[in-house]
Amino acid sequence: MIHTPVLLKESVDFLVTNKNGIYFDATLGFGGHSEEILKQLSHKGRLIATDKDQSAFDYSKQKFRDDKRFSAYHASFTNIDTISKLEFIEMFDGIFADLGVSSYQLDSSNAGFTFREDTSLDLRMNKHEGFSASDFLNRADQDEITKILFEFGEEKNARLIAKKIVEFRSTEKFTNTFQLKKIIEQLTPQRFLTKSLSRVFQALRIHVNNELEELKEFLDKSVQHLKPGGRIVVLSYHSLEDRIVKEKIKYESLSCICPPGMPICICGKKKRLRIITTKPVMPTEIEIRNNRRARSAKLRAAERV
Repeated sequence: MIHTPVLLKESVDFLVTNKNGIYFDATLGFGGHSEEILKQLSHKGRLIATDKDQSAFDYSKQKFRDDKRFSAYHASFTNIDTISKLEFIEMFDGIFADLGVSSYQLDSSNAGFTFREDTSLDLRMNKHEGFSASDFLNRADQDEITKILFEFGEEKNARLIAKKIVEFRSTEKFTNTFQLKKIIEQLTPQRFLTKSLSRVFQALRIHVNNELEELKEFLDKSVQHLKPGGRIVVLSYHSLEDRIVKEKIKYESLSCICPPGMPICICGKKKRLRIITTKPVMPTEIEIRNNRRARSAKLRAAERV
């Protein structure tokens, strides 16, 4: 299997409440969760999916080519509103997103996400949009690089790494992963190296794909496109994503946001979600043993009221 889906049973159990319903898989990937969703749907059910990664999209498009209940778009999940119009869908019975990077993307040199092989320092999900990680490192000033590494990677050594990046590019442009890897190796004790590499590459990936802003936009649109009783289920893998998901669900579950002590409510806020998972659902020890990349996953679910 190209990628082992995380919290598969739990995700689908929370998501699918109507076997005849219409569902949206925001992160199609290699179709692990989509396949399970389709198994739970009747012949009347439908699944619409999106993915920005061309390889994943092509693979899953072929995988589900004979299933008339399935439609896929090579696009960002922020286009859920446009896609719903194209499909003549007003509301979904369930919306799912797995925010993790697939095993294929992390392991394949062609995908441009790995630091384990010397490959193009790209990190974009869609190679035809925006700017690459090397573009960013070659033009950004030291303060901006520091900010990205610290905020999106929570890398304590961000300032020193940024300084060395700027020094390096004064004589040689960044083009490949090992150029950056060598800088981090020079500054990091061996026992912390893998974590530091992961944090730096994560930070650059989040930045070049505008992941956190896109997640906020997607969550806003998702609440609008859920039927009453419909579910939203999100899998996140680091604290930045999880915080955004948690805060959005909490905000939408409130019926008033007036300051404490107000004699009457004047905010006009309406409760739109009911929280299903008061605490995030996490993988069992058995799942983590079988799939190490599941270890940081957190699942949160809510229902439209």
